[in-house]
Amino acid sequence: MGTTQQHPPSDLGPQPEGSGLGVGASLPAASSVPTTPEVRSEMSGAASGADPATPAGRRTRRLSLGSASGIVPLARDFTRQALYDWGWLPAATADRRAAAEDVLLVVSELVTNACLHADGPEELRVSLDGKVLRLEVEDRGAGQPSPRTPHQAGRPGGHGMFIVQRLCLDWGVLRSVDAPGKTVWAELAAPA
Repeated sequence: MGTTQQHPPSDLGPQPEGSGLGVGASLPAASSVPTTPEVRSEMSGAASGADPATPAGRRTRRLSLGSASGIVPLARDFTRQALYDWGWLPAATADRRAAAEDVLLVVSELVTNACLHADGPEELRVSLDGKVLRLEVEDRGAGQPSPRTPHQAGRPGGHGMFIVQRLCLDWGVLRSVDAPGKTVWAELAAPA
């Protein structure tokens, strides 16, 4: 079981009293570059007037991260909100809670890897299609993520892709053909 705390649905999680900022948020940088990420939602294959709780098609949320600050907590909060909206949270059982915590951990690992090894993430996509949740992190890096082999549990660092490999049904890398960069994706099973 993971160690993720339960948070109420919101864009940035609970607000510290009097701060006006969400958990992990920081003050905007003093520059002309906007620090507010762009959020988009998409649904495909759903019949008009269908029950939104019924998975009638692929649902996708996109979060632009290129100029955001506090990227990892922002990505987790964005994903947590999608899990609330799609009925994964609040979790009624320990198994459902563990499944949601696994999703949030994988998001953290993918976004952190993009920050550390790929010149930062550009976009996070969270998609639900039936019983499979797909996470995609687009970055500008040329490197190839892979679990460190052999995995050395007692050493600090180098556990991110090992965690992704262990928690996910599948994962991989899609290279961009027209620009530098790639998309690292991972798929997890919906809770039973």
